[in-house]
Amino acid sequence: MRQVSIDKIRNICLLGHGGSGKTSLTEAMLKYAKVIDRLGKVTEGTTATDFDPEEIRRTISINTAVATFESNDCKYNLIDTPGYFDFVGEILEGVRVADAAVITLSSRSGLSVGAEKSWDYCVERKMPRLFFVNKMDDEHSDFQKVLGELENKYGNSVVPFIVPIVDEGKMTGYIDVIQEKAMSFADGSSKETAMPDSAADMIASMREKLVEAVAESNEELMEKYFNGEEFTVDEIKAALRAGIIGNDIFPVLCGSAIDSMGIDVLLDAICEYMPSPADMPAEKTISGDEIAAKETEPLSLLVFKTVADPYVGKLSYFRVYSGKLTADTTVTNSTKGVNEKIGKIYFVTGKKQAETNEIGAGDIGAVTKLANTVTGDTLCKQGEKITFAGIDFPTPNLTLAIAPKTKGDEEKISTGLQRLAEEDPTFKIENNAEVRQMLISGLGELHIDVITSKLKAKFGVSVDLNEPKVPYRETIRKKVKVEGKHKKQSGGHGQYGHVWIEFEPGETEGLIFEEKIFGGAVPKNYFPAVEKGLQESISRGVLAGYPVVNLKATLVDGSFHPVDSSEMAFKIAASLAYRKGVEEASPVLLEPIGRLEVLVPSANMGDIIGDINKRRGRVLGMNPAGGGLEQVVAEVPMSEVHKYATDLRSITQARGSFTLEFERYEEAPQNIAQKVIEESKQEEK
Repeated sequence: MRQVSIDKIRNICLLGHGGSGKTSLTEAMLKYAKVIDRLGKVTEGTTATDFDPEEIRRTISINTAVATFESNDCKYNLIDTPGYFDFVGEILEGVRVADAAVITLSSRSGLSVGAEKSWDYCVERKMPRLFFVNKMDDEHSDFQKVLGELENKYGNSVVPFIVPIVDEGKMTGYIDVIQEKAMSFADGSSKETAMPDSAADMIASMREKLVEAVAESNEELMEKYFNGEEFTVDEIKAALRAGIIGNDIFPVLCGSAIDSMGIDVLLDAICEYMPSPADMPAEKTISGDEIAAKETEPLSLLVFKTVADPYVGKLSYFRVYSGKLTADTTVTNSTKGVNEKIGKIYFVTGKKQAETNEIGAGDIGAVTKLANTVTGDTLCKQGEKITFAGIDFPTPNLTLAIAPKTKGDEEKISTGLQRLAEEDPTFKIENNAEVRQMLISGLGELHIDVITSKLKAKFGVSVDLNEPKVPYRETIRKKVKVEGKHKKQSGGHGQYGHVWIEFEPGETEGLIFEEKIFGGAVPKNYFPAVEKGLQESISRGVLAGYPVVNLKATLVDGSFHPVDSSEMAFKIAASLAYRKGVEEASPVLLEPIGRLEVLVPSANMGDIIGDINKRRGRVLGMNPAGGGLEQVVAEVPMSEVHKYATDLRSITQARGSFTLEFERYEEAPQNIAQKVIEESKQEEK
């Protein structure tokens, strides 16, 4: 693939709800550009950008994929992202390096949650965007309904560039609103045809709206508009491009990826109206420096995705922000402060890689076998210190315990999960020593299911998933004084340790140990042994075997034997006193309480508060959060929110989000405590 000048490059992220047709649209564009000979189908697992075995098996996009090709005198780097919310990390990778976005919508279902979220990603990045109403081949398609939803949601800045010509429920062509001419589809492209008589009034109204949007984006044209002067097509197009790049105008196009309708119009619009890297603001480093998108500047690039490729090893996708990356050179990973050897570099279309000698500013490519570089790292000219902000990935919100189906596979699981975590920063692993479980965390049940499927396919390990154990605690409620005596005689030296200890609730989480010995009843050199015996004992409570907290122990009396006493004997005596003391001091079970902060649409407030109450939660406050959202702050037992991510998504149709942080421990209700104690006894049998 040839190198092109930076003004010819278009880095476009395809966004939208799952099932809106992003992958099929990518396929149609590749077919139009003659990169592929025939249209692949998602349902058959034959598309260029859904090539992962899991994607083929599930017939959904799971990973962000790049498709690079040339058409219309432009070079397109399409970034096809998943639509399912469990894979939002993949979406954010694509959004981070794109200059503009195409938000796809289904002509039947219209403005969906995924499209709304896509819009929000673009707003956050100040990224130009256009809408493509897909699936116009559907007999229930309704372009006007979808357009109305967009206008109601996002205002007059949403402007249709084309309007479909529909005959017997099927789109047969379109009317170009800018040039006021009708086009019909033939063999994947368009040709001019007669304007339908019935469309005249509608098109006049839409063109007037488009002209108003153009006038509002340009002072000179505004004056011309008020003077009643007509705009030329060239003036309109120039103003539209400036308005789109300035995020003042958001075009709407339509077509069908499956039937290759409107693909040429879409590609033309991207090339003509969407920004090149040179049109975008300079990329800022974390120190605030601005990096100009020029090949004459020192090299800088950001790695936005990492894949463990079965053929070439680790494959790192990157965008060059300045300078030029050349094969077989050494660069600096400024994020980690180490050098990296660059081997072969590629332009990528799906799983196909085209080797190249260099990749210039503004372009996107991939490199193999980087030793120390991961997603979010900056690479730059050797010796330079250019570092960009990485990618702000969401925190995993669903945790499950993972265990091998076959004993002895623990090492395989650990190795496999570590490799998968390199690819996916939204997936976390933890070996929790307290509950003696390996825990994996992801963004939803589908996300974790995909991870375990990959674990089996790539590393040959089958696993079971269970709810993680809740880390309860135990404590006491009253003060007691107990005796601990260890005496053993077995010929020769015996063992003798004798203590009296007062146990009472403490004010700090751990053990407070004091001594008030008078008259040398217990020699000072045995005090550390007594404390050690207690410290070891509090790791296991008397109710359900959970650690004991908030405990104060005071050594007040005891006795010793000049020959038979030892540190070990006093350590055992202390542990005996501990067991007896905690049993007599009204022990109780403590459960962890979390602070839950939920952002939800105002319409869902009642359902959310009701759901929190069902989980034994306490609502602490409600605050307006803007954009039609409300914040609910509550305290909830951690045992009750294990699958809150799934439930919240169901209640709010994925519009809600939440954070959950451990707050403190408090006494569990009697019925909860009894259940936990009984389960603990069953496990010990």
